[in-house]
Amino acid sequence: MNELLKTELGQLRLHSRGKVRDIYDLGDTLLLISTDRISAFDCVLPNGIPGKGMVLNQLSEFWFLSSRDRIPNHLRTADFDDYPPSLRPFRDQLRYRSMIVEKADMVPVECVVRGYLAGSGLREYRQTGRLAGLSMPEGLAESAQLPEPVFHPAVKAQTGHDENISFADLENRVGKDLAGRLRAASLDLYQWGAGKAAQAGVILADTKFEFGFRNGDLILADELFTPDSSRFWKQAEYQAGRPQEAFDKQFVRDYLETLDWNKQTPGPGIPEQVIRATSEKYREVCQRLMG
Repeated sequence: MNELLKTELGQLRLHSRGKVRDIYDLGDTLLLISTDRISAFDCVLPNGIPGKGMVLNQLSEFWFLSSRDRIPNHLRTADFDDYPPSLRPFRDQLRYRSMIVEKADMVPVECVVRGYLAGSGLREYRQTGRLAGLSMPEGLAESAQLPEPVFHPAVKAQTGHDENISFADLENRVGKDLAGRLRAASLDLYQWGAGKAAQAGVILADTKFEFGFRNGDLILADELFTPDSSRFWKQAEYQAGRPQEAFDKQFVRDYLETLDWNKQTPGPGIPEQVIRATSEKYREVCQRLMG
């Protein structure tokens, strides 16, 4: 399978090109395309992961459709046969890896929910004994399940890295009412998604959501329960007190940590064996979660 690193859609207006997604403006809607680009340490790498974009797109579609009874979302269609005629010439770039979505006024916050102690949450706990400004029990081990899921919002700092903030900080940024709604919606979605994942033998350790407003209503947007937005672990192999084998780009991160690289652009190339192992992880979690 060939990788798709960059889309070229003729005269269609490019709205933005992110670390993974190319977004085109269709007038009253947006076209979101999940490429095979991969980033690590906030740097887009020169290699891609073949098929990665298809996994991200199909998982998001699956979860968006499944969660509509909990909260509305921005998905209009991910069926290429329903796309407008102007997009038909670009079938090879769009089929299975794109969706047409409603435009929304996005809330400038990433709504992270942590059910287990890992990543930046683990670092914060080790440094302060707290998570998102909340006191935590002493002596929690790496990868330990938290007493209850923790809402841990984050924002983009000037360096481009995510910066964890407390709930009080969130209230100051968006107001108490909206902060409360974001927390409630995020915790509800996490609990629901974690339950669904558990049925497939997968632990949803943590995840992030993004929300916006459409016609005055709060809606879910961006992506949902993908290996790029979530930390998935194999339930059968879970053991607290150590790092877990994850269904994501951890193979890439682990390889990069062995290099003498300053984590600045341009990033180094990735060996074929690392690409292949990462691609297999993305496909495996997709198959498990979607049955």
